[in-house]
Amino acid sequence: MKIHEYQGKDLLKKYGITIPRGIPVFSVEEAVSAAKNLGGSVWVIKAQIHAGGRGKGGGVKLANSIDEVREISSKILGMQLVTHQTSPTGQEVRCLLIEEGISFQKEYYISVITDRNMQRICFLASSEGGMDIEEITAHDPNQILKVFINPEVGIEVKEIEKLVEGIGIPETSKTQAVQEFIKIYEAYWNTDADLLEINPLILSKSGKIISLDAKISFDDNSLFRHPEIVAYRDINEEDPSEIEASKFDLAYIKLDGNIGCLVNGAGLAMATMDAIKLFGGEPANFLDVGGGASVEKVTEAFKIMLKNQKVKAILVNIFGGIMRCDIIAQGVIEACKSVQLNLPLVVRMKGTNEELGRQMLENSKLSIITANTMEEAATKIVNVSK
Repeated sequence: MKIHEYQGKDLLKKYGITIPRGIPVFSVEEAVSAAKNLGGSVWVIKAQIHAGGRGKGGGVKLANSIDEVREISSKILGMQLVTHQTSPTGQEVRCLLIEEGISFQKEYYISVITDRNMQRICFLASSEGGMDIEEITAHDPNQILKVFINPEVGIEVKEIEKLVEGIGIPETSKTQAVQEFIKIYEAYWNTDADLLEINPLILSKSGKIISLDAKISFDDNSLFRHPEIVAYRDINEEDPSEIEASKFDLAYIKLDGNIGCLVNGAGLAMATMDAIKLFGGEPANFLDVGGGASVEKVTEAFKIMLKNQKVKAILVNIFGGIMRCDIIAQGVIEACKSVQLNLPLVVRMKGTNEELGRQMLENSKLSIITANTMEEAATKIVNVSK
């Protein structure tokens, strides 16, 4: 689950992390009022969407007068902001963050993630922060310093001191920087986040360390522990199909291809998408119906896939372990009838009751193409999708 920058900063503030003064707004008049309340002569106007690259996309601007606040806010609010992390059509800007302008002498980058291979929390930092961090680190990975933290032991001050020194924070600001970094780690750990990124972290003209941005996402599996974080959810930023899928406990992610995929198990779903691409096709979605899919669940899965106008064919790939193939077959038959499916459908089922499942598909009199292997299924679905 992702949240907006202003929500992320609200969370950081609760952990005592230094952030700029700012006010989220939803209209031009609110933006003007916020700027007046903040005072000063320079304000930063920041589009609030669940994507990075807002600055390069024209979603972050400086205003040097109240008139400019009004003018810029009117242009950004309601725009379709396109960045390298959005779809080609962009994301509508419904909210702005109006912040005080802060003069700074240096930008840094820091983030905290979970490294599942190392089974450690990874604290990353760089002396090069700002909009070009991705290009900088792509050409010179050595610009990123890493500290791996054992979650059973917790954070050690000496590790953070090494990181602070490594990115060149001045001696006069080191003590505050160490404290800020420790608080950032605590915010990450205590909220079950899977990413906490601050870009840029700045050294102000007065020598203060300030988190000028906040990009935070959370492990969905932990949200039952954090109702206060669930309250941050903005469904306007989510794909409607993914929202609908979550109501039926379906793991669905929309992609750019034209072959719908219905699979049980995340690993098999990934392998199915790989097979489709291997044989020249493009998957239209990731869809895991789980290990206990009912007829209703399969029917809803079909409905959700078919809302994507790009879908030209559907592949059902089921391994019958916990899930019996005859149950899936019944679900497929009912779904085809319910949605009046008129697209090519390839079904591969292996495992418990697979022969019964195949027989049910054959007896259904529906135009269903069957396959026995992954290769056969992928080849057939790619061919019919073309």
